[in-house]
Amino acid sequence: MTTDNRKPKTDNREQKTDNREQTTMKSYKDLDIYNLAFAYSIEVHHASLKMPKFELYEQGSQVRRSSKSVKDTIVEGYGRRRYKQDFIKFLTYSHASLLECMGQLETIQELYNIAEVPELIDKYDKLGAKIFAFILYVENNWKS
Repeated sequence: MTTDNRKPKTDNREQKTDNREQTTMKSYKDLDIYNLAFAYSIEVHHASLKMPKFELYEQGSQVRRSSKSVKDTIVEGYGRRRYKQDFIKFLTYSHASLLECMGQLETIQELYNIAEVPELIDKYDKLGAKIFAFILYVENNWKS
């Protein structure tokens, strides 16, 4: 049996987890939750365009707005990260937008046969857990 002494490979978008790394964050783009939210909003946008034409400006528009709000409120919170409670507030808004988006996707799943929707629901569920974990991290470790 051989052992591999190399460091494990990591995703360069990993969440920062200690105070030392907090100061090395140069942009909201360093946050895994932002990168995932951005990618998923693009997927939602494309999937929503597969809805019937009469829904493009109703249900389709609503799910597009809520999916984009997830990433946008992460960015706005990051801009206020100097003020811990503001950062937490906007991360909470992001989580709420994520729940709204999931609710929209669940409705779309029931009404229309769009292949990407079940996977998007699963992705947003996992992202919700990551945002929640990051909120807890900021609450317990973030320096104002």
